[in-house]
Amino acid sequence: MSQAIATLLNARWVVPVEPEGRVLEHHALAIQDGRILAILPQDEAKTRFSAATTLNLERHVLIPGLINAHTHASMTLLRGLADDLPLMCWLQEHIWPVEGRWVDPEFVRAGTQLAIAEMLRGGTTCFNDMYFFPEATAAVARECGIRARVGLIAVDFPTAYARDLDEYLAKGLALHETLQGDARVHTAFAPHAPYTVSAPALARIGRLATDLDIPIHIHVHETAAEITQFLAEHGCRPLERLAQLGLLSPRLLAVHMTQLEAAEIEQIARSGVHVIHCPESNLKLASGFCPIARLDDAGVNVALGTDGAASNNDLDLLGELRTATLLGKGVAGDAAALPAARTLRMATLNGARALGLDREIGSLEVGKAADIVAVDLSQPETEPVDHPISQLVYAAGRQHVTDVWIAGHHLLADRHLTTLDLADTLQQARDWRHRIVSEARS
Repeated sequence: MSQAIATLLNARWVVPVEPEGRVLEHHALAIQDGRILAILPQDEAKTRFSAATTLNLERHVLIPGLINAHTHASMTLLRGLADDLPLMCWLQEHIWPVEGRWVDPEFVRAGTQLAIAEMLRGGTTCFNDMYFFPEATAAVARECGIRARVGLIAVDFPTAYARDLDEYLAKGLALHETLQGDARVHTAFAPHAPYTVSAPALARIGRLATDLDIPIHIHVHETAAEITQFLAEHGCRPLERLAQLGLLSPRLLAVHMTQLEAAEIEQIARSGVHVIHCPESNLKLASGFCPIARLDDAGVNVALGTDGAASNNDLDLLGELRTATLLGKGVAGDAAALPAARTLRMATLNGARALGLDREIGSLEVGKAADIVAVDLSQPETEPVDHPISQLVYAAGRQHVTDVWIAGHHLLADRHLTTLDLADTLQQARDWRHRIVSEARS
């Protein structure tokens, strides 16, 4: 007698990510109670299971949900606002003034809805965020059913969100308490950068992160100019300051890391620091090149992020995958560096590991949450298929993502979002753009 289950997915290919490079042909995933119950040949699945819903994906590859390990979700509302500028000019002369005028809970709510719609349609099932009013980000993530680590933001200067460090931390700790026990939305401390958060503040955050057992998510070594200025003001490089404060540990998620010396690579490898690579944002802002092949060779866990849509200008993690692979080969001067299966791991299991969620997500394994993405490889851009992992990384695009499940829930069904009103989300974004641009022109 067959076992009754919720969902059975029959696919041409299944790429579990663990072990790296494995491809299962003509296999099925059985899903029950939001988890992967079995991965087995389709012929066996037909006799073993009776599913309430069966989906036959005859030219699709199933992969784990993609994990965007660094973004500023609600900055989708600032997409294209200030392009073709270096980081500090972009940030200080354009982004910060607009944020100071407009960012409030409603801005964050509308921007996060737009970001989640974009990410789900591109196969992203989990994101690690850093922005103001994280309560609004968390609320939208919970409503939409996506996974998130929401950043408990901190900077040394007052904003519309908080007056001083005490208020930033008080609000962050209250949100952390609210989210205790939530299965999908968690927290991380998110001090912006060593140049915007003082050493005493970082030390305090480090102690709190240890007490609460949550990560610290921070921009580090993003540009050469940042390091030059930090050296002039503090007499050491930013990474050295973090080491002095005892923050170099597996709890630290260091974003960008484009300026690294050999000794620093060895240091972060020894300490277990995770590096979050955002290749397209770094390229667009001409910030530099993160040496991910050298980091990978040293045993550093490297994950991928998009950064915000104001500096990328999209949240397309499949596109980021391709850029990371090609750029990594170019920087390394080695075509064999960073094979497709390795960078796919960076966008999945490595991201889960960085966020402390690798027991739950990041690979297709029995017992893990059913966070799954179906990518259609039957299109002109992806046929013929010789090696599905290579095709996924080098040829497929987010437009080929047809279906997304998170904890077994079908959040993208044949390209249709099931937990978001797309028309309303788009209209809100257009309304915000009109408000921001109209005032700027008046």
